[in-house]
Amino acid sequence: MKLVFVTNNQHKLHEIRQLIGEQIELCSLTDIGFTGEIPETHETIEENAREKAIYIYNRYHMDCFADDTGLEIESLDGRPGVYSSRYAGENVSYEDNMNRVLEEMKTMTNRRSRFRTAISLIIGGKEYLFQGEIKGEILTEKRGSSGFGYDPVFKPDGYNKTFAELPLEEKNRISHRGRAIAKLADFLKNQAGGF
Repeated sequence: MKLVFVTNNQHKLHEIRQLIGEQIELCSLTDIGFTGEIPETHETIEENAREKAIYIYNRYHMDCFADDTGLEIESLDGRPGVYSSRYAGENVSYEDNMNRVLEEMKTMTNRRSRFRTAISLIIGGKEYLFQGEIKGEILTEKRGSSGFGYDPVFKPDGYNKTFAELPLEEKNRISHRGRAIAKLADFLKNQAGGF
């Protein structure tokens, strides 16, 4: 089975390939010759994932899936949420986004947060939605050098390490994206004709 993963993020592509394994031929946007930007104009991660998947499906008529992820922090009223990748502005680094969160939270004692991922899969013109979530807390300083995004400041419940300190295999097993992808993989195996 061939699927297009609607992303330009090489970190995400690497993580998803690790999670899905060899059973599916996973293509990136570059592999299909798409180099433009895909709009993300909605207020929820579910709607953004859907918008990206439909955008590529309508143009290439290839089975595909897209994800969107948000970090939701209780003391920031759910921010950065759908704006997680551009929280410090357009065309900023992961570091800039983390620094903004740490600055906004420096006097806050409630550090509870959660990561949520939504995946929109389109096969044969039909759409399916999968979600994953993990709860944890935002640390007061960055720890670790693996991963990407907010990984160095997010410590999942039940662990004494941040996502950036965990081995990729372990992070993938417990992460919001890993949980959503596991549901996607189960669906493909059980409902869509198998691998």
